[in-house]
Amino acid sequence: MARPALPGALAPLAEPVFRGLWLTWLAANLTMWMNDVAAAWLMTSLTTSPVMVALVQTASTLPVFLLGLPSGALADILDRRRWYAATQLWVALVALVLALLALAGGLTAPLLLALTFANGIGLAMRWPVFSAIVPAIVPRAHLPAALALNGVSMNLARVFGPIVAGTLLAGLGAAAVFVVNAVLAVLASVMILRWRAQRQPSALPGERFVGAMRVGLQHVVQSPRMRVVIVRVFLFFLQASALVSLLPLVALRLHGGGPGTFTLMLSCIGAGAITAVLCFPWLRARFGRDAFVRWGTLLHGLASIATVLAPSAWLAFPALMLAGVAMISTANTLAVTAQLVLPDWVRARGMSVYQMALMGGSAAGSMLWGQVASLGSIDGAIIAASVAGPLLLLATRRWTLEGAQSEDHSPASVKSAADAVRPAISVAPDDGPVMVTVEYQVDPARAEAFAQVMQATRQARLRQGVLSWGLFRDTARVGRYVEYFVDESWTEHLRRQERFTAADAGLREQRLAFHLGEGPPRVERYLADPLSR
Repeated sequence: MARPALPGALAPLAEPVFRGLWLTWLAANLTMWMNDVAAAWLMTSLTTSPVMVALVQTASTLPVFLLGLPSGALADILDRRRWYAATQLWVALVALVLALLALAGGLTAPLLLALTFANGIGLAMRWPVFSAIVPAIVPRAHLPAALALNGVSMNLARVFGPIVAGTLLAGLGAAAVFVVNAVLAVLASVMILRWRAQRQPSALPGERFVGAMRVGLQHVVQSPRMRVVIVRVFLFFLQASALVSLLPLVALRLHGGGPGTFTLMLSCIGAGAITAVLCFPWLRARFGRDAFVRWGTLLHGLASIATVLAPSAWLAFPALMLAGVAMISTANTLAVTAQLVLPDWVRARGMSVYQMALMGGSAAGSMLWGQVASLGSIDGAIIAASVAGPLLLLATRRWTLEGAQSEDHSPASVKSAADAVRPAISVAPDDGPVMVTVEYQVDPARAEAFAQVMQATRQARLRQGVLSWGLFRDTARVGRYVEYFVDESWTEHLRRQERFTAADAGLREQRLAFHLGEGPPRVERYLADPLSR
């Protein structure tokens, strides 16, 4: 008997590999939320400063901002499975140190912040590699649903993590939370090691660490759609961080507020997010990406204001559910857009820059709104953030997310004879730089259209990792153009051939359509002479 099909929102779970990785991600997220809840509540017993309480969120997220690009580079260079397992072991080690210090009564507010930062390093290292793994095992048509399910994992952890943490805090103390975190982190490490990844073979040596970071950052900078995604995610979480970072103080001042109230408030955010994910297939058929971000930003602002103005926790809970709906809708829309515009070879680095923007917005917002709360009031800080978010969105309304599916990043072979790489001299892998020139003969009447295609070519070459690019006109022959670009080394020149995609092939056909010569454009490759280095 055929297995009944899962609903559209849950369809990726029918794939055993994705299902196993999803459970691994759930365990990892549980450790994160339990640690954040325990640390945030423990800080309220160590200090009464709103700034210090808000800085717990900053200490948790700032490592992703600082270490995002290096971790993304490592995830693209190293074996992703083993790297992810190593990050979980790091989280387990930090959790054990926290447990021992909590049992010995040796935790202080600054030390707690430092160890929270150390735990955030594990988050910084594991997020890009997991983001790169998912598109490799899920069909492109199911990618939005798979990423939404990753959001469900995050929010299931947001629901049950705080509940478990709150129960342990009330009954056994913070040390018990950290011990459970260590156990879950080790289990996640074991689960990921059971997965056998299929790596694409390459005859070229691995990328160098610094060069990989340069290429990753350059790819994002030269991608117009990714630039919009980065700005959008930073601005949204700059706004959203006010409610999350100050929520322990909001819970504390409510009648009967305590660990239970705080964990229920976090659980409401998670429950709202899970509910929203189940509606995504229906919503995405009716609304575009820009509409998701626009309405998500506005809804989160209104829900945040309603939360702080609610006279009781029971009235704040529904508002927090709406905040969860808004947060997952906006974050998932931006994450899907980023995944669709990134090719696989740079996916971890691109998603690490995305996560840097997300966590950078969260960290900056936590510090900003915590300072506003210390100078004014908690309500005033959250209301100010809720008003600032929509105003910033209005100021950048011309930047669009639409059209992210227009480029096909599936690998494509370099088939033309002009693109064949056959050096006539002895070339070592590290020799370079390598300059490539391409000669075009173009009808002068079509020069403007050719310039537009070459502008797109410039961005494409730079996204692939070239050091520089230029286009020159011949002063002696009308319509003759020479394009040049420089690769860092011969190996990087060959590696760029491996990065050739269907979108690049389409752009090449556009360039060839302008060329009037009998054969293809003339391509020459030059190796830097030792005297010129």
